[in-house]
Amino acid sequence: MKIAYYPGCSLDGTAKEYGMSTHRMADLLGIEFWEIPDWSCCGASSAHQTNHLLSVALPARSLAIAEKEGMDVFAPCAACYNRFRAAENEVRSDAKARSQVEEAIGMTYAATHQTVSTLELLAERYGLDNLAAKVTKPLKGMTPACYYGCLLVRPVGITGFDDPEDPQSMDRIMEAVGASPVKWDFKTECCGAGLGVTQPDICLEMTYRILMNAKEMGADSIVTACPICHLNLDMRQKAIEKKYRVEFKLPVYYVTELVSIACGAEPSSVGTNHHFVEANSIFDQLPAKARAMEEAAEAAQAGKKGKKAAAAKPVAKPEKVEDDGPSLAQQIYNDADQAARLEALLTAEPARAAKLQEIFEQDKDKAQKVAGALLAKKAKETSGGEEGN
Repeated sequence: MKIAYYPGCSLDGTAKEYGMSTHRMADLLGIEFWEIPDWSCCGASSAHQTNHLLSVALPARSLAIAEKEGMDVFAPCAACYNRFRAAENEVRSDAKARSQVEEAIGMTYAATHQTVSTLELLAERYGLDNLAAKVTKPLKGMTPACYYGCLLVRPVGITGFDDPEDPQSMDRIMEAVGASPVKWDFKTECCGAGLGVTQPDICLEMTYRILMNAKEMGADSIVTACPICHLNLDMRQKAIEKKYRVEFKLPVYYVTELVSIACGAEPSSVGTNHHFVEANSIFDQLPAKARAMEEAAEAAQAGKKGKKAAAAKPVAKPEKVEDDGPSLAQQIYNDADQAARLEALLTAEPARAAKLQEIFEQDKDKAQKVAGALLAKKAKETSGGEEGN
């Protein structure tokens, strides 16, 4: 596969790890990049707020160079991707705008080709089956929260490759490389990075809510495909922990870093050692986590079989048997109904059960809060399903 490559400003600057891992991933997967020569900034940070024509002409210039070569464009940065897709959409739908853009850039541009994001490149162009076949060190035991942010899936009329409320492409990519992404509520919520300078307190609160939800839902890390989101979630985590008196220690990864590592790259070779939150030791812990998840799944399966067998047997005189003690759900809740509902939820999701067990062993009060959040989320999903019917 060969595709035009637009690194943008971030991958050569504040997001060098994204650039390093993107190139390493391409080498491992056999994807050939043709970097657009003499590319220019897409103007994502400010152009669309100051001059509309400029906001279209800036990305159109780089796109026109690629169009001359008859190539689609890969833009890893979510902001660049969004501005490129917006320019393509406007040039295709508005003849007057196209004429103005061509005059501004001094080139012909008809938007005959398409820009793809990292998620589209992997999930659609390369293919999940092909990706899974390249995995040599599966990330078994890892439970990342896939964070899409604002710009990858919205607005639908410009992006349109995934669900804007509950996107799944990054989750499927993580599953293809062996990880078990968690289900959580904040995958497309804004992290507030644009407010980092003008409204830092609001920015910290928005980021705190994302980190807290990820942690409560059992995530051991966060994965993203946006340099701005990565910087915000990674760099501000220590300040958030201090302000809200919590401890997250959630490493934040680019999706290209994890794909590269799963396909054989050493973590430090793709830049994970340059993150603010320590991001290398988790890979040494994965074998033990994977075993714990497997044991939890086996125990849950054995429990199901035991219940079926017990139901099938005729009622006999009870014999004295050893009591294995209360289950995790019973240890968290004294209320039988709550314990039963939590037991059912954990039986269906062994990865979450293993994480909750880990939390319970460290902090029983926190485990009860997490369990309450899980039950509340399940109740909300059930209620939503009933309303839909």
